[in-house]
Amino acid sequence: MPVSAESISLHLARRQEGYGRGGRMAFEKDMVTITSGLRHGLTMGSPISMSLANRAFQKDADNWPVVMSAEPVDEAVERITIPRPGHADLIGVQKYRFDDVRPVIERSSARETAMRVACCAIARDFLNYFGIEIGGHVIQLGNIGYTGWDSIRETSSALLEAGGEKLFREADKSEVRCLDPQLTEQMVDHIKKKRKQGSSLGGIYEIVITGVPAGLGSYVHWDRKLDGLLAQAILSTQAMKGVQVGLGFEAGKLSGHEVHDEISWDGSTYRRKTNRAGGIEGGVSTGMPIIIQGIMKPIPTMLTPIKTVDIDTKEEVDTRYERSDVCALPRAVVVAENVLAPVIANAFLEKYGGDSIAEISERYSRARS
Repeated sequence: MPVSAESISLHLARRQEGYGRGGRMAFEKDMVTITSGLRHGLTMGSPISMSLANRAFQKDADNWPVVMSAEPVDEAVERITIPRPGHADLIGVQKYRFDDVRPVIERSSARETAMRVACCAIARDFLNYFGIEIGGHVIQLGNIGYTGWDSIRETSSALLEAGGEKLFREADKSEVRCLDPQLTEQMVDHIKKKRKQGSSLGGIYEIVITGVPAGLGSYVHWDRKLDGLLAQAILSTQAMKGVQVGLGFEAGKLSGHEVHDEISWDGSTYRRKTNRAGGIEGGVSTGMPIIIQGIMKPIPTMLTPIKTVDIDTKEEVDTRYERSDVCALPRAVVVAENVLAPVIANAFLEKYGGDSIAEISERYSRARS
């Protein structure tokens, strides 16, 4: 399969864009280097390995080799003993019996999503080869957003006819990755207000996967249900607190006639007249676009402190502040797009199989004929 650093870099760059970014984005410039697994731009069956430099701490170049040294150091290293509420800080200290929050900060950091985006972009290229595209957009930021399912569909449906890539490229034109210009303006103002208050914001984004054939996933095996696997991918990402498929929580407020998608036959295949199920029924793709929404909480690092406890003294103190975003929701959209790619790719390979692009293409073509 063709793989290039250029396509990976596209999504790494997108991950760094969006209004509400913090100071570290000014000196993080992610460029991936592919070190093995390719020959003349093509995969050859061996693991693909990549390296991604972390330039975020260049300004700490004199201190950082000591603070994070792999070897024992003679000099005293200042410990961080003040955990942030809403972060992994305290629970990491409790779980591993650290006397310093720093190891938890480094390992639980959303910085690791940079490499996840890079790795998953390869699975995304694989899907694109078969006409499966992924796009995402912000549907709510704080208390600003669309009024419901129907209003989102009115804005996004026309774009989806052109595929998921068209959707994400249109969303990328907005500072907050929202397709509605008026909502974009309101969301930017909302972020400005929270920045002045020293607080942070979360929200909800929607990921749409187009071109997915019917039959991916399983209604037989609980651990192969496609919606369950997609939900796990979303919730495995930092700061995510919920997932909705299709109508999601709205479905619990409505009657069956308002929720279920009527089925029709167009002479060659089955169709759904609507897509409230979000492209998945019984844990299996229906052939309609897969629509999944993720809920992100506000980032726990805030300029205006809240109360916590020093793990050394056990005294109540104010939280500390590190470089952070006011709102990372627009960037989370890109992460979510990419972490869903290997889930769909694995389900696709499970159904169609094959050891090369040519063989998989032959099997896929036969299955669709």
